Amino acid sequence: MSKKDTKPDKGKPKSKLEDPSDTIDVPACFTDTHGVVTSTMNDLPGYRVVKVLGTVYGITVRSRNWGADIGAFLRSSVGGEIRYFTNLMYNSRDKALERLVGECMARGGNAIIALRFDQGEVNTFSQVCAYGTACLVEKIEDIQRDPHNPDIRETTINS
Repeated sequence: MSKKDTKPDKGKPKSKLEDPSDTIDVPACFTDTHGVVTSTMNDLPGYRVVKVLGTVYGITVRSRNWGADIGAFLRSSVGGEIRYFTNLMYNSRDKALERLVGECMARGGNAIIALRFDQGEVNTFSQVCAYGTACLVEKIEDIQRDPHNPDIRETTINS
């Protein structure tokens, strides 16, 4: 590779995503639920609730550090996103969800319905609570029509 290939094109404007100041990791919106189906809905389309196992909770309380608080105060004076706090909230939410799923699995459940999050703050502590209803669910059989004869139905189970 030549030097010319490694230099950035000075005439081409950079997008915000290519800006070197935006190199901080973007928080992920995915948390591994170990096969437990989670939904904010009160039911799961395509599934039948076989057994309700009760309310489950996942709670975490996190502390901010003083250095970050000072940096956040300075950042808030000019406006814009305070990434440290954004990451704190994402990490807190992920940990609360992980604990919620663990409690569901400990009760023998494979789904959580009516999932909700609560957030609070006391002094420098951030608290996130995830809660929902742990359930044991099973897939519902699908009724499919024969494409050659719409009057004949085939019953299959999705797996």
